[in-house]
Amino acid sequence: MALDVEIPAMGESVSEVILIEWLKEDGEYVERDEAVCVLETDKANVDLPAPTAGVLRHGAELDSTLGVGAIIAQIEEGDKTAAGLVEAQQGATVENAPEPAAEQAVEKALSPAARRLTEEHSVDVAAVEGTGKNGLITKEDVRALIDAKETTKVQPSDPTPQPASQPAPPVSASAPFAGDEEDGQRREPMSRLRQRIAQHLVSAQHSAAMLTTFNEIDLSAVMELRALYKERFAEVHGISLGFMSFFSRAAVLALREFPAVNAQIDGTDVVYNDYVHLGIAVSTERGLVVPVLRRAEQMSMAEIESEIKRLALGARDNKLAMDELSGGTFTITNGGVFGSLLSTPIINAPQSGILGMHAIQQRPVAVDGEVVIRPMMYVALSYDHRIIDGQQSVKFLVRLKELVEDPARLMLEV
Repeated sequence: MALDVEIPAMGESVSEVILIEWLKEDGEYVERDEAVCVLETDKANVDLPAPTAGVLRHGAELDSTLGVGAIIAQIEEGDKTAAGLVEAQQGATVENAPEPAAEQAVEKALSPAARRLTEEHSVDVAAVEGTGKNGLITKEDVRALIDAKETTKVQPSDPTPQPASQPAPPVSASAPFAGDEEDGQRREPMSRLRQRIAQHLVSAQHSAAMLTTFNEIDLSAVMELRALYKERFAEVHGISLGFMSFFSRAAVLALREFPAVNAQIDGTDVVYNDYVHLGIAVSTERGLVVPVLRRAEQMSMAEIESEIKRLALGARDNKLAMDELSGGTFTITNGGVFGSLLSTPIINAPQSGILGMHAIQQRPVAVDGEVVIRPMMYVALSYDHRIIDGQQSVKFLVRLKELVEDPARLMLEV
């Protein structure tokens, strides 16, 4: 009996995916819940697990765009013993084929991702040494060979290779790139992922009455508290005490007082959430992703720190499930880690608010009639003016400022 493998619902706003990699070959036996392919969405790359055990039959081509509910493959249900008999019969047929046995062995030693990479870059697999289990050639093995060739390759236009110790001459800003339509320009097509991200951001600006309000926060008290307890905190909880947990906890308490900032518009209704699913923007090689801390209002400072670390590592390693990347009610983004002093973050639709943190700078400020130097941070709240009034947005940031500048308020919730 063959069972269809369908594209599952991927969360809010995700209606289609792109098949970017088969992890299992056509005709290969797979276990239940074993990942069979990688799907690309506008939020992250996700593995698609097998719904049952059996022999996999591909039903879609690589790079094809598929909607939710589309059939991507079929699995012929059965145990591994039965599947092994089928494979043995297929192997006997292949033995009679004119293909050399050595070439078959090479094919078997390639992972699907590695095979795709060798085809794209015309790599001779005989020159690749496999580091995987039982000598399996992995994608990383092929990539290492490609990178090594790129670094040693001599450009045809340069008849005399330069010594390794001599740096290559700088490229003139006016020099044309290969394949340019005009001198000094290089044209590359946008990936479909980047196109969808662009559409999502433009749609957010067109569908919301977006405004941004600003304030600044003195982080002296937070820094003193961290310096005093960071070692003990790490000993007890096994996690470092960072700034994000202070801002996350303060945001949760402020959202409790200003529920419109944690709400969203659905048609002509306003949907208020009695919980906080807090999105934390994380930078990865693929771009910015927003993992979600579910029920953040129930978390302690240590739990917030631990969950942020887990989600950040999972996002960078592409190990998060779709439910960990969707359903957020409010988002925090920290451009300060890259040196940003001030910015106006874009709302992560359908949410109605996003908090932007920025770089900490030692600045002169007036305290009790005297000018002193304090570690200051500008914060920004972008919000949907359709449901959040200017007064609410300003008071939200003022409340956040009060909580962070006096961390005791976070513990006492006052």
